[in-house]
Amino acid sequence: MPDLKWVLVIFAICSVQLVSADDGDVLLKFRTSLSNDAVLSGWNTSRSPPCTGNRANWFGVMCDDSGAVAGLQLEDSSLRGLIDVDALLQLPKLRSISFANNSFDGPMPQVNRLTALKSLFLTDNRFSGEIPDGGFSGMKYLKKVYLGRNQFTGPLPDSLVKLPKLLEVSVAGNRFSGKIPNFKQRDLQVVDFSDNEFVGKIPKSLSKMGANSFAGNVGLCGKPLQPCKSTRNPLLIIAIVIAAVVLLAGVVAVFFILRARRGTKSLKPQRLPSQNNKRHASAPAAHRNNKVQSADHGADQAAHSYKKDDNGGSLVFVRDDRERFDLQDLLRASAEVLGSGSFGSSYKANIASGQAVVVKRFRQMSSVGREEFHEHMSKLGRLSHPNLLPLVAFYYRREEKLLISDFVENGSLASHLHSNHSPGKPGLDWPTRLKVIKGVARGLAYLYKELPNLTLPHGHLKSSNVILDRNFEAVLSDYALAPVMNKDHAHQFMVAYKSPEFSQWDNTSSRKTDVWSMGILILELLTGKFPANYLKQGKGANADLATWVNSVVREEWTGEVFDKDMKGTRNGEGEMLKLLKIGMECCEWNLEKRWGLKEAVEKIEELKVRDSNAEEDFSSYASEGDMYSSRGVSEDDFSFSVTH
Repeated sequence: MPDLKWVLVIFAICSVQLVSADDGDVLLKFRTSLSNDAVLSGWNTSRSPPCTGNRANWFGVMCDDSGAVAGLQLEDSSLRGLIDVDALLQLPKLRSISFANNSFDGPMPQVNRLTALKSLFLTDNRFSGEIPDGGFSGMKYLKKVYLGRNQFTGPLPDSLVKLPKLLEVSVAGNRFSGKIPNFKQRDLQVVDFSDNEFVGKIPKSLSKMGANSFAGNVGLCGKPLQPCKSTRNPLLIIAIVIAAVVLLAGVVAVFFILRARRGTKSLKPQRLPSQNNKRHASAPAAHRNNKVQSADHGADQAAHSYKKDDNGGSLVFVRDDRERFDLQDLLRASAEVLGSGSFGSSYKANIASGQAVVVKRFRQMSSVGREEFHEHMSKLGRLSHPNLLPLVAFYYRREEKLLISDFVENGSLASHLHSNHSPGKPGLDWPTRLKVIKGVARGLAYLYKELPNLTLPHGHLKSSNVILDRNFEAVLSDYALAPVMNKDHAHQFMVAYKSPEFSQWDNTSSRKTDVWSMGILILELLTGKFPANYLKQGKGANADLATWVNSVVREEWTGEVFDKDMKGTRNGEGEMLKLLKIGMECCEWNLEKRWGLKEAVEKIEELKVRDSNAEEDFSSYASEGDMYSSRGVSEDDFSFSVTH
């Protein structure tokens, strides 16, 4: 019996090693379908198997207790090529795959062949086209499906709706269309259908979800959004009109009969009813002249509520150097949707005078009083700096606020770094990126100087809130709004509240919190990668981008950090490395070690644009050791750490 026991132990050990070895061969086969895969250079069966027990030896691999590959987490890796489902089928224990924030394109992979999957993350790629109706058929264990920010079109596949164990689904930021199907899963916890082309009434089964889950769909209505407009039968409308005419004729006949009997003086028609009738009659005409094209279903209704609201007052201008217009001018202006975010919707409105302004609707400021709001907006209206988007006017209602600012025509930094990428279209070059971050630093320094009593002079610094003018100068928007935001909403969505000091420790922030946000922005600018922590709502998000950059630098592959689409880099590598270090120092988790804003701005201002007539592609660097020596930047410059 003892001999048999040892035989079984040896057999078990050999079995684990055999599984790992086989899984390693499968992963190497899977890698052959990928391109731009330098991040997977450590996949090598001659050095180690993918797993040793539940400990992973290879990048992006997750292991179970038996030593088998249970998941692939190949995120933020600039991977291209094909996702080889045939190879993945040879991993029997595979339960989770994530290829989020890469550069995969083409149709939806045939993931339905991986019937044992529990989690699927394809967010932030370039997948396109319609998903076949059976695209998720047979995936009876699938719990999490994330397809956001791709280019999918058409209706949601019926097989997705029928997944029996579905808990979380996100399809935000695509071009899905049609009606949102009725999801009947009782345990459904997270849904996000925002920023698509869905129309119709939101199903009752989803009516208790948050309004942000449906924002950015022009044709959606019903709870939790605005009620759907009733569609009346034309015959019924005709019948009502005929009845009204008959009734009016009867009233007129009675009026003349009474007048003939009592005399004309005592029954002279009163002016007030006439005025009331005139007012009500003019409402449809005003509606016909209203050319505002809303971003969501509630915009048109909101416009009418502004017209008849007797508590909202009028537009309040906070600057004297702008042409005045009233609320009706704004409501009659032609408009186009600019976007819909966690704070509300944004519109570009073209006033009849030719002036173009941006109107932002905020519904998460209901806890602030009128006087406090007026005082804070007046303070913001007095700010004036080339790198700040000026606040022009505002409108106050208890349930909703409008902030009106200048329109800047070149779009956001986020759109230039991410959304505008297409074959043959160059990304922002190095001199432009350096100019942008210098503008951000100057604008932030001005806010710190002019708003000394605010803990968070900006509070929501991210690439989508950095606007670029026609000369690609940076202009900061959505600044200094923390004091007037509802606290729960601010804690859930504002970037500052995702900082390490708030999410990990005592739920506190400091004047170094904006510095942390600027550090993340610097890394996003240099790497071209979208910070994964912005995608996570609520507490507990970490600086994934900073952690990734730090790990790559420590492996002496610093050349892999920089955005491959960034041109104009020749003779600028030394300055780029210096900016990289600045970004990492700003992302230091330890508040005492993190640079203050003054030091960070001074270091940024010292950076110079070298002669960059010739362009250079960083993909030519296999290792960054040569870069350190050739540019006079020592590896000791990267001795800082990001500990958490």
